Amino acid sequence: VGILLLGCDSSSTIKEMKPAALTQESVQTLNEGAGFSTIEIARLLKEAVVHIKTERSQLDFFMQPVPQMGVGTGIILDENGHILTNNHVVAGAQNIIVSLADERSFEAKIIGGDEFTDLSVIKIEADNLKLANLGESSTLQVGEDAVAIGHAMDLPGGPTVSKGVISALNRSIQVDQQTTVDGLIQTDAAINPGNSGGPLVNFKAQVIGINTAIIPQSQGIGFAINIDDAKLIVSQLIEKGFVERGFLGIVHLNVTPAIAAETEIPVEYGIAIASIVDGGPADQALLEAGDVIV
Repeated sequence: VGILLLGCDSSSTIKEMKPAALTQESVQTLNEGAGFSTIEIARLLKEAVVHIKTERSQLDFFMQPVPQMGVGTGIILDENGHILTNNHVVAGAQNIIVSLADERSFEAKIIGGDEFTDLSVIKIEADNLKLANLGESSTLQVGEDAVAIGHAMDLPGGPTVSKGVISALNRSIQVDQQTTVDGLIQTDAAINPGNSGGPLVNFKAQVIGINTAIIPQSQGIGFAINIDDAKLIVSQLIEKGFVERGFLGIVHLNVTPAIAAETEIPVEYGIAIASIVDGGPADQALLEAGDVIV
């Protein structure tokens, strides 16, 4: 099944982040448990959602550099100008321009990116920023309303708003043979190229996910990185510029039913060890090339 990451061609920590400004009437609405309408959600998030334009250089047939333009979406995290988006939106970009809802534009720099979760933090030098209100994804239930906001297809006139439901939780998609993204939120809210890095929002106008991918052959199957995992990643990216992970010392291959049938592996899912790093943790644990971790 093909997976399409949604980039469109054409120091505070997370604990210190403040929610977007809410009116007294809005706070009362939340306290009464009524939630917001889609119109109110769009209004509350509009100024916290940014347009990201990137420029990369690619070589043409004659080995000459040719600029390639890309478009994505991001959300403002804090008053220091940190913005959360997808890693595939900004990775490798020589130039990143962030445009705000008030029509101001700023050049951004990459603070850190993580290809395994497809998250990146960039930063602009700006004042009077409106911040996104981050919620919790651990309490989500299948069937809840969800609103996706982003610069779909780079259409002029501001971000696109679409509404759907939480279709499933804890989905996994395999991006390539080496990378599987887990813990994803599945939604049928319409998301398209250009939505990458934009927020998936609940009825409280809280960001519960970061839109990242769709299955091109499908109708209404999109995926968002859950915000609880994103908070952990963002904290490390802001503090260190990278995500610190454990090291097994293996080169691996994701086992699928097709691979299992071809190689006569007795399980249909798992991690096959292609090779071992000498002296690494897996080597010390007496694992060997050809073993399958289930």
